[in-house]
Amino acid sequence: MVALENFLERMIKTTYLNRWIVLILDALISSVITLIVYVGLGAFISKTIPGPALLVVFAISLVVSVLVFGLFGIHKGIIRHATILDIISIFFAVVVKAVLLFVIFTLLDTMSGIFIGKGKVSIAEIVDFTATLCAFVLVRVLIVYLYDIISTHAIKAPKNILIYGDNDKSLVTAAFFSNKNLNSGYKVVGFVVMSDNVKKLKLTSVPVYSISSFDYLSRVIRRKAIHAIVFSDQKDVLKEKDNLVSFCMKEHVKIMLQPNIESNIVSKGVVKLPIRDIKIEDLLYRDEIKIKMDEVSAMLEGKIVMVTGAAGSIGSELCRIISKFNIKQLIFLDNAETPMHTLQLEFLNSDAYDAADAGQKYCFLLADVRNRIRINTIFDLYRPQIVFHAAAYKHVPVIEDNPTEGVNVNVIGTKVVADAALRTGAEKMIMISTDKAVNPTNIMGATKRIAEIYIQSLSKAVMSGEIQGVTRYITTRFGNVLGSNGSVIPRFREQIKSGGPITVTHPDIIRYFMTIPEACRLVMEAATMGKGNEIFVFDMGTPVKIADLARNMIKLAGYEPDVDIKIVYTGLRQGEKLYEELLNTKENVIPTDYKKIFVAKTREYDYASVSEKVLELKEKARLSEADESVKIMKEIVPEFVSQNSKYTKFNK
Repeated sequence: MVALENFLERMIKTTYLNRWIVLILDALISSVITLIVYVGLGAFISKTIPGPALLVVFAISLVVSVLVFGLFGIHKGIIRHATILDIISIFFAVVVKAVLLFVIFTLLDTMSGIFIGKGKVSIAEIVDFTATLCAFVLVRVLIVYLYDIISTHAIKAPKNILIYGDNDKSLVTAAFFSNKNLNSGYKVVGFVVMSDNVKKLKLTSVPVYSISSFDYLSRVIRRKAIHAIVFSDQKDVLKEKDNLVSFCMKEHVKIMLQPNIESNIVSKGVVKLPIRDIKIEDLLYRDEIKIKMDEVSAMLEGKIVMVTGAAGSIGSELCRIISKFNIKQLIFLDNAETPMHTLQLEFLNSDAYDAADAGQKYCFLLADVRNRIRINTIFDLYRPQIVFHAAAYKHVPVIEDNPTEGVNVNVIGTKVVADAALRTGAEKMIMISTDKAVNPTNIMGATKRIAEIYIQSLSKAVMSGEIQGVTRYITTRFGNVLGSNGSVIPRFREQIKSGGPITVTHPDIIRYFMTIPEACRLVMEAATMGKGNEIFVFDMGTPVKIADLARNMIKLAGYEPDVDIKIVYTGLRQGEKLYEELLNTKENVIPTDYKKIFVAKTREYDYASVSEKVLELKEKARLSEADESVKIMKEIVPEFVSQNSKYTKFNK
């Protein structure tokens, strides 16, 4: 039985038979039919055709069949994908074969007299033509039919699924599963709707289950051996997150999702409709951010745009968004060679890539924002008008161990870019900050807060005329982004994949999460709104308990938390706090026309004094004097109070 299954599986995976084998088989079938026709005709007219003559008939038919079928190429098509054009080719090939055999056998009959006469030969070839054509078509139909049966049933029985909902989207998803070439591993056995209004309905010949209680759903799942429930819309997943989805995770029933059509369109014109397992990001998803395209377009129209940290999670998504507008040039700037190379390949392989002007429109530059000479050279050469500054060090424990490097990149790197933008007359510079800059408890958060202060004080000085320039500086502040490099979700996935345990720092730790596209759209919106000297704060939604996040990820993977995969609490890391704040308690916010964006009304700083302190900090960082650097940081940011760190000794 196992050997048979392996054979059938090999058959299914075989793309096609060797074309010469197909040609020989077709020729043999054709020749055998010719032989049978002449034997049968001889019996019908009560005239026995001699054995040697029948061998001649078979041999001539075989040679003619090989030559004619080879000439018409009927052996070159993949049989299980045969079309009407293939049938037409077969028709003409069999006609030519019959005509040639008629001519040859008539001549032989005239010369030898051992055949059955010219009239009988014509009748024989008409029968031969009809039988051969029918046989060829029948064989091809049988092959297609048998392949379909084998691929559907012989290897693995299809997994039974229910589709959530009874609307048009649900029907589209059901139609996708009905296409065996696209998704033969599943079988739709019903639709499920959460309703007390129980009606016995059917859609596409399968029942609609109106679920009034989970006890009833459990019976349906057991009776129908349900493998998964498929959602057609991500919004339905969110709606049922604490209801149906939670039940499925508890009962170890898979939850699957058909992504929206936009995400299914891939390059080179190939459209796929994948059904994938639901991910934790789907449960944290919020409604898509709609940005004011006209305003963003007006800001970017014909402009030279630079993105620092372009190869990072936020930077690369900003580049994808910006590239869709009618810009003059997009400058990708990063110091990480391999991620930059990957990003370059992505853009060069995209459908939007135009080889004729790509060298002018896209410019990929390796540069370190700490290198003032290199950055100034780039700004002098390209003169960017809009600068998105996403380059930063972001990992709290790493920067806690390397504070002077955090200062060099997050503070001095920001100063270098901001000063270059001012000197070359850039219109706007938008800095990406973090919620960790509010009441910072770690070096990373403090460096970002100092960068904010420098940007704000410089902006104020420019706008007041204290410093000559036209650049408007805007800061955006938000929390963790889902799926970013080094974030908690990819780490949890790897831990689950390796069998656990999942490590969480504290049972009560919470974080705000936002998707990368959502964060970048809000950055673009804030960039259009900003007049200069603002810190825009994004609505991060509801905070998520990391321990709950870990449990849900374990359940989604089909395991039981603390049974199959353990959750281990390791204690807060250096500089880490239980919760992040989006606003300083001494600050208040001003609402904007966009409900998800607020302006933080912050304390104002004098540029000259801030600049003096930043230069002092730069010198200490240059000399790798960590303790002295931290002391200066605490002077600049009095609310910086270290936690779980060796630098708590400097807390006042």
